[in-house]
Amino acid sequence: MTTYKPFLEVKNLNVAFPTEDGLVKASSDISFTVARGETLAVVGESGSGKSVTSLAVMGLHNRKSAQISGQAFLNLDSGPVDVISADEEIVRKLRGKAMSMIFQDPMSALHPYYSIGNQLIEAWELYNEGSKEDGKKRAIEMLDLVGIPAASKRVDEYPHQFSGGMRQRVMIAMALINNPSLLIADEPTTALDVTVQSQILQLIRDMQKEFNMALILITHDLGVVAEVADRVNVMYAGKIVESGSADDIYYRPDHPYAIGLLNSIPRVDKLESQRLVAIPGQPPSLIHLPQGCSFRARCEFADRVPGNLCATTTPTLDQKGDGHFSRCHLPESELVKARVEIGGRK
Repeated sequence: MTTYKPFLEVKNLNVAFPTEDGLVKASSDISFTVARGETLAVVGESGSGKSVTSLAVMGLHNRKSAQISGQAFLNLDSGPVDVISADEEIVRKLRGKAMSMIFQDPMSALHPYYSIGNQLIEAWELYNEGSKEDGKKRAIEMLDLVGIPAASKRVDEYPHQFSGGMRQRVMIAMALINNPSLLIADEPTTALDVTVQSQILQLIRDMQKEFNMALILITHDLGVVAEVADRVNVMYAGKIVESGSADDIYYRPDHPYAIGLLNSIPRVDKLESQRLVAIPGQPPSLIHLPQGCSFRARCEFADRVPGNLCATTTPTLDQKGDGHFSRCHLPESELVKARVEIGGRK
């Protein structure tokens, strides 16, 4: 029997930002793990806390303006390190080496005044001893590995000379140049056409196998999740509202928000014409979260919960099956009906 050994363990992570209007509770009570070779997808609408959580794990929030509590352990060969409580200098030395991140917009992430090669060499030199030529050789190797044609020539070119898909490949090369154990990909296919999206996703999967990385994929595209994820966290209003295997989320969703997300995307397994149904309303303010369930105002099944629990009691993240958790008061009998009513899932 193989023992599950997480590389990253996040426990009760909270991230909030003081503003003139009040405290923005961007992420609340977030807990999850991810192991080497495993892909964890994080999905949800904009503002649900996906990127805020990942930036906290990377130690990229300004600690003077963000209130961060909880723990995020990297289980290194030398022992576990909590990046939340660790000194900033320690976290800085882990970033780009033990853990790395691909950002949403490769054009703004790459410096327009420096060549691609210089930027890759700079990332390599932070953690490796050697000459500039050694760094350039490694940069060319990585560009070739991520599928940049004529890498030895293009290493001296500038970001504006690359297409969007090629720039994203450069960002992947930069993120992986020091062989990280954890890669966080934040919307890596945003603004790319469908063909290029598929190529980038395949590249990330290939690189994950090459380096045996733990991968956290942040996305709003459920089609992407179905293709690559082992496990899925569904986030809403700063909290994880459902967590489970990809099969759990797609075929046995337990939270009305997850069911609504699935019902809002086209399905190729349905022969008959079926209109897509949007989730009504808007997410709540993270400054003034409603009492009880944050999704209640948008949930068409709230009236099926006895005792008015949705309006008075915040649901806890409870286990519904092996490795499957959901934050919902809806009784199982009503949940089965809900799956059938919106999406035909049983």
